[in-house]
This record gives sequence, C-alpha cells and structure tokens, in this order.
Amino acid sequence: MSTETPSASPPVREVDLVVGFDGSPPALRALDTAARLLAVRPPGRITVVWVAHLSGEVSLSADAVTIVENDFDQVASELRTAAAERLAGSGLPWDFRWRQGLIARELTAAAQEVQAARPDDVVVILVGSSSSAMHRMVGSVAVQLAHHAPVPVTIVP
Repeated sequence: MSTETPSASPPVREVDLVVGFDGSPPALRALDTAARLLAVRPPGRITVVWVAHLSGEVSLSADAVTIVENDFDQVASELRTAAAERLAGSGLPWDFRWRQGLIARELTAAAQEVQAARPDDVVVILVGSSSSAMHRMVGSVAVQLAHHAPVPVTIVP
C-alpha cells in the first residue's frame, strides 16, 4: 500500500483558436471547425482575423488609399457580421480583428499577440485549405503558415 497522496491533475489550459477568415467556403469551414473543437474541448476562445491584402505591385495615391481603407472598413464590418451569424448560439467567447498586410505574416502576428496576452494558453491558427491549382503550385497561405508559424497550425480541408 502506497502512502503517497495522489498528485492533483494539472489545470486545463485554455485554447485560443486564431481563425483566418475571409468569408470564403474554406474560411467558413475553418470557423465551423473552431466552434466544434471548443464545443467538445472547453475552455477556450476564438479570435476571427481578416487580413486585407493588396499586392506589392499596387501603388496608390493618397486619395485612393483613403477610398481603399474605407472599402476595407466596409468589408471588415460585413465579415464580422458573417462570423457573428455563424457563431450565434454557440455560447463561445470570440472577437474579430482585421489587419492589413501579407496574410500569413499577419495571422502569425495576431497569434503572437494572443499568446503574449494569454501566455498560459495554447494558441493554434486554423485556416481553410485552398483547392486552387495556382496555390498548389506556388503555395497557399496555409502552406506558408505550416512552414513558418511559431504556433501550431491546423489546416481544415
């Protein structure tokens, strides 16, 4: 008979899921997967991130930049509403952020910000896979993240 007292189980770490979201079918699947994961493995939260991206070749005047930024605000509002509708009734805590820049880099930066704010949590990036032939040849955001993200990445088919 052992006289040792059983050790307490370690506390359950929260899971913060950073979901790349642009309203596309792969992004909707990623958001749905995040909600299902947290429904069966609480506690946790979802950070929905849309990254506004202009290619490096685009050069805009100051007036054009203002117009584009207003358009980005409108798109961000629409995507936030779409995410809210998708997550309605889930009871999960979530927030929406929009960033501007290279998509993989900005999703990584968002994940690092979440990690810095909640260092005891597990942070995972979720993105939908692309079925585009071009992405298969030159690499998609999901592939870039899988190779370079400092946190785990889940690619949702």
